[in-house]
Order: sequence, then C-alpha cells, then structure tokens
Amino acid sequence: MAPQLDGYFSKVDELSSHFIDRLSKAVAIPSISSEAARRPDVVRMGEWLQTELKALGAEVEMRPLGKQPDHPELDLPPVVLARYGRDKSKRTILVYGHYDDGRMFGRGSTDDKGPVLGWLNAIEAHQKAGVDFPVNLLMCFEGMEEYGSEGLEELIEKEGKGYFADADAVCISDNYWLGTEKPCLTYGLRGCNYYSVEISGPGADLHSGVFGGTAQEPMTDLVRVLGSLVDTHGKIQIPGIMEQVAAVTADEESLYDNISFTMDNLHESLGSKTTIFEDKKPTLMARWRYPSLSVHGVEGAFSAPGAKTVIPAKVIGKFSIRTVPDMDIDQTNECVYKFHTGKWWVASPNHWNFRAAGKAVERVWGVQPDFTREGGSIPVTLTFEQATGKNVLLLPMGSSTDGAHSINEKLDKKNYIEGIKLLGAYLHYVAEEQQI
Repeated sequence: MAPQLDGYFSKVDELSSHFIDRLSKAVAIPSISSEAARRPDVVRMGEWLQTELKALGAEVEMRPLGKQPDHPELDLPPVVLARYGRDKSKRTILVYGHYDDGRMFGRGSTDDKGPVLGWLNAIEAHQKAGVDFPVNLLMCFEGMEEYGSEGLEELIEKEGKGYFADADAVCISDNYWLGTEKPCLTYGLRGCNYYSVEISGPGADLHSGVFGGTAQEPMTDLVRVLGSLVDTHGKIQIPGIMEQVAAVTADEESLYDNISFTMDNLHESLGSKTTIFEDKKPTLMARWRYPSLSVHGVEGAFSAPGAKTVIPAKVIGKFSIRTVPDMDIDQTNECVYKFHTGKWWVASPNHWNFRAAGKAVERVWGVQPDFTREGGSIPVTLTFEQATGKNVLLLPMGSSTDGAHSINEKLDKKNYIEGIKLLGAYLHYVAEEQQI
C-alpha cells in the first residue's frame, strides 16, 4: 500500500540538512509566551511561520485574539490558520500545534516547534519529490499554549463549523513516546483541576520572637490542610473523588501487558528509584487511568536562602487533581475549592484515523505502535473534538528523554527526520483507510 511513499521518504532524507536548518532558525527565536518582554518574539515566530507556509503555497491568515486578560496592556499572539489544498475528492485533516516556548530559555525543539515544522517539511518534501499530496490540510498553530492557550478555545468553538468545518479528523503532535525505542499512539489524557487554598490570620506579618505561641499561624494551618489531601503513597484522601472513577475492565487491563515500558525507564526519568509501585502495570495505571493529587507550592511564605523568622499573615497553597473517566468536574469541585479545570479526554483507537496512524508507524519504524494514554493534560484536544465532532489523534514525534520544559530540551535527529516521514505516511494512509 502507498507505494508513492518510497519517493517521499527518499526526498525527506535528501532534504534532512535543510529541515534541520529550518528547525534551528525556529528554535533561535525566543518565543516565550509567559514573559511579557518576549511577546514581540512570540509574534515574530508566528510571522515567520506565516512566511514559511506562504512560500510552500498555503493559504494563510493571522487571526488576532485580542488582549491578554491578566495583562490588558498586552496583545495575545495571533493564531496562524492555514489551508493547503482544496480538492473535494480528498479527505481533509486538521492539525494543531503551538509555536511558543515555555519559561526556560532554549526550549521548543520537541515541544512543539519540531512537530509543527514536521507538517511544513512534509508539504515541501512532497512537492520536491513530485508526489501528490494525499489530503487537504488545515493548520491551527497558536502562540500561547505554554501560558494556558488563552483565547484559543473561543476561536476553535467559533470556527468548528466555520474554518474547520470540512475537517474529517484531527491530528495533534504535542506529546511524546512512552520510552525511547518504540513509537506510540495516544488515545487518552487526564484532565486537570487546579485549586488554591488561602489561609489568613493576623492583619500583618509578625515577628515569631514576639508573637510565636500566642497567635494562630496561617502557615501551620496550611501545612496541616495540604498534608490532609493525599498520603505518601499517592492515595487521595478527599471523600468522593475515587468513587467517581470508572472501573477497570478486563479488556482495558490487558492493554497494559505488552506495552514497551520498564521500571528502569521511569527510574531514569526520575533520577532515582523513588517510585510508589514496583511493577509496570500498577505504575502505568496510576499515571494514565487513575486520578492523582499533587501539591505544587505556597505563595506568601519565605522561600529564599537563609533564615527569616517572620510569621506570614497570609499564605496560599496550590494543588491540582488530574482527573480521569468518569469524573465529573462539578462533582469533583463540590469536594474541593474550584480554581481552574480541564476535562479528561478519551478517544476510540479503533477509528480509521488511528488505524491510518498505526499503519504509518509500521511503515516508518517497522513496529506496531503502543496504544497509550497520558498522565498530563492538553485541554485543546477535547475542545477540538467537541467543536468539530471529529475523531482526534495524538501522534507524538519526540521521545520520553527529550526534556520538554527544561533548559536542556532536545529532539533527536532520528526522531525529527523519521517523524517527518511518519507525518507524511500518516496522511497517505488516511487517504486510503476505509471508514468503518
């Protein structure tokens, strides 16, 4: 099947240096969405993408999103909307990615500039190989993903039956392999409910030498509250949370047996052996299909080096719950104070969109992919599914050791170049796959 892929693959190999140079130029733009001073660089990155897409013959528009809610003096970076091909006899695939980096300088190679450029590279390699592009491509690339995708949800909901109306399926490449050796297709994500607990007492900060032992201390009470949420084995202590979780079926449990993952993979990522479980299956289930509660930090407390004996007047503790099927946001928020939420997502891995991706993985990597879920959250996944009514696939390019969100983030050359082949092959198999 798809014999024309041989010419496409050869052209990708031939153009590999050019594609690496394109990624180098993109990573060199410090498009850090979380830093106000870097907002012009984020916009510049979007404009650079627009130029690259137009040079490939795509129809491109920069869609403004208005002002940033928490910084009304700042414009949100525009969303790059693009269309490549209008052949009504072909399927249309909508792809999403983001062109901003996170907080650490040097980021962006694997999350998410490499995968975004993978789509551009796939177009160019088809053109230069003289191979007909197998589908119509709709593209939605945003510049605020690392800062919460502000403004994007409204755009997707508005354009679900507008700009995105003729999409037959959606593909997102913004996650990673489970390990370093075997590709995977992702069909589920945990959601994320984010909470804050504020405790205040005295009208101002106090000196512990004068007031210690005589006044109720907010920090002491906050530590007690946070410590009561979850035990040291990760078990959530809030009543009503675990009772909502969907029961494990025998079919679901069997999916974990053959997944290419060892505890050594996790120990390497942790840099230690401080895991809760000793075996693969309970570890993966804890990461993917059971909720977890994590305490993230305390605002208002002394945290600098050295000693300080002030009793803080007010402290805010922050924690989140990663949610899973069949947890209900409102029901969960009846148990804890609501601050921010993002719903869990699960798709059918038997859809033609996933079957096409599986065939592409076998063609490029020579193995059948693992079907995985993720412990993290990509809220835009559910937004695309609900707005378009179409199947959404997560098709990762990078591996588990890429260090996304870190100063040493990387994308292996093999994953990048073979990933370009994978994206193109996926589109060819999408064009062929029968709808069942």
